[in-house]
Amino acid sequence: MPVKEKEPMIMHPRPSSIVAALYTLRDLDTDVVILHGPPGCCFKHARLLEEDGMRVVTTSLDESGFVFGGHDSLVEVLEKVIMRFNPKRIGIVGTCASMIIGEELHEAVMDVQPDVPVIEVEVHAGYRDNTKGVIIALESALATGIISEAEFERQKSLLKEATMVEKRHGAASKEYLEPNRGDLKFKVAGRLLELMKQGKRGLNILNAKKETAFMFADINLAVNQIAEKLGSPIINMANLNEDVGLPKNRRNAREIKEELNNRGMEIHHITGGLDEYPVAGNCANQIIGEKYSDYDFAVITGVPHALPMDNINNMELFSITNGPRQVIPLKEMGHRHVMVEIDLHPKTLGINHIVESEFGATLREMAKDG
Repeated sequence: MPVKEKEPMIMHPRPSSIVAALYTLRDLDTDVVILHGPPGCCFKHARLLEEDGMRVVTTSLDESGFVFGGHDSLVEVLEKVIMRFNPKRIGIVGTCASMIIGEELHEAVMDVQPDVPVIEVEVHAGYRDNTKGVIIALESALATGIISEAEFERQKSLLKEATMVEKRHGAASKEYLEPNRGDLKFKVAGRLLELMKQGKRGLNILNAKKETAFMFADINLAVNQIAEKLGSPIINMANLNEDVGLPKNRRNAREIKEELNNRGMEIHHITGGLDEYPVAGNCANQIIGEKYSDYDFAVITGVPHALPMDNINNMELFSITNGPRQVIPLKEMGHRHVMVEIDLHPKTLGINHIVESEFGATLREMAKDG
């Protein structure tokens, strides 16, 4: 039997399965989530998610709870959540502390007997892949009747591919990845403007993950606006299919697509939905191979490393990510210009409109000056 190659031990910090479960509950339009654990667990993301309209509370498990259990605290908080917020859908998410001591979330739910659906997610942060938290949350949503079997299987397939994308060329591809802010935006903008002034043909590709598209789309919009003004041929592709995905992703795709259309940007090819970024790159790659493989440059925003290199390796690539640890893998793939939109994610929570990006603003300003 062939020996299975051992995966590298990843030493840099990586996303948590607990956080992944929280964001999944948000995508399912959950009103309130109870984190069953210490008050500081996932504090930053819990606070950010409240900006996105989902309340997050905690059972504030302490040293006493670590020894004697937190069942009574969970029952109390669940009852208070129902009385105070009158939610239509509740989530309960485990943490490392509550899972290690063997807390049974379902027992508290049975004691309270809420008359609204409760999605119970028994998860901790010890999984190698953070997508495990998404799967556990979706399994519970399936058991509660909130999503269909077909949607669950679809999501599982996407999560498997998302994990492989990160292991091939992403944050899980090396034992340690040095954070890097990428290339200077004004220098890259100058080069991109030079190509457009020369009338070079370009591809303008949005392949973004969920709500991050609210800012990444601004870059694609800026590229399209300037290309049209300069008479440079441009083809726009975007993973903005509003007919697939969990409720929030469908809404966001519709909102972004409508705004791009209202601002004069025609999307020539839809490559998938906002949760299909791990496979939408394959769709874009096929379209490029059939129609545009002789183009001169490509601007790729969001998750550029999910786009295969087959049909773009002869182009000058301009790639924009929001992950400082993604710069080196993209450079190694052959992306000549790589930029990072720092703090993009916090700026795209709780909104329903396109947000100006640093590179988009730089590009517009330099085009105006030039």
